[in-house]
Amino acid sequence: MSSQNALIFSTRSNSNLGQNIANEYGEKLGKINFLEFSDGEYQPSYEQSVRGSRVFIIASTFPPADNLMELLLMIDAAKRASADKITAVIPYFGLARQDRKDKPRVPIGAKLVANLLTAAGATRIMTLDLHADQIQGFFEIPVDHLYASTIFVDYIKSLKLENLTIASPDMGGAKRARNYARYLEAEVVICYKERKKANNIDFMTLIGDVKDRNVILVDDMIDTAGTLTKAAQILIENGAKTVRAMATHAVFSANAYENIQNSLLDEVVVTDTIPLKDGKNTSKIKVLSCAPLFAEVMHMVHDKQSISSKFII
Repeated sequence: MSSQNALIFSTRSNSNLGQNIANEYGEKLGKINFLEFSDGEYQPSYEQSVRGSRVFIIASTFPPADNLMELLLMIDAAKRASADKITAVIPYFGLARQDRKDKPRVPIGAKLVANLLTAAGATRIMTLDLHADQIQGFFEIPVDHLYASTIFVDYIKSLKLENLTIASPDMGGAKRARNYARYLEAEVVICYKERKKANNIDFMTLIGDVKDRNVILVDDMIDTAGTLTKAAQILIENGAKTVRAMATHAVFSANAYENIQNSLLDEVVVTDTIPLKDGKNTSKIKVLSCAPLFAEVMHMVHDKQSISSKFII
């Protein structure tokens, strides 16, 4: 057990999740004040001492860039206030899709963010379902990369679906689908797609048999929901009885809500790493909280315990 104090703070980007994690952890959310300037600049200020403490700062870094900047400023403030350990708890790690140079003269945004977090003073990173596993290697500090499978598997089991098949909406998610299928003793199929530019699918086909099967699509994020809804259509056309989707991060840009509501999907299950837009939820979307998972792992890290039990898939 650690003798240090553990203090939990949250940026404003997902304050509800921050409060829920603090409640699950069993501590009050720390006090922080923001000085707002008329031009939009802001300055965070801790309203309590953090000297010698382990500080957890909860922040999902989805757009706008101010959400990332707010986290960096809070890390810097904690470092300058003599916090002993600073863990950036990032349920949704923004810019993770920029994990490599896929064409000339483009940045590797995920690596840049890793450099910024380290330079600001973070001593540990905790995150959920990175878009690419290799992003962990962009850091020279420990990274606790958690998986939403620990959340989704219990829900899948509660559905008690017969003839279960796990599907990946693209080739990139094939490993994730295989892991789910192996754990749940289910079949696996893959949707192969091609596209010439982001968010536009030129071609999609199914690899595998889904006739009379109950299918669950698994992915790390849903952006416009174009891939997901197209995959659901193809699965139904190939004889699937029902199609559900489970994805960790509800990015939900452009017409995502409308696409989901008008799709052949029976249900879309996401976590609360990104808050749903006010008034935009649909009857097909169900949100499961990642707060208990983060709170438990934060306890384990603070008490210097192994977290390997959290990696069931």
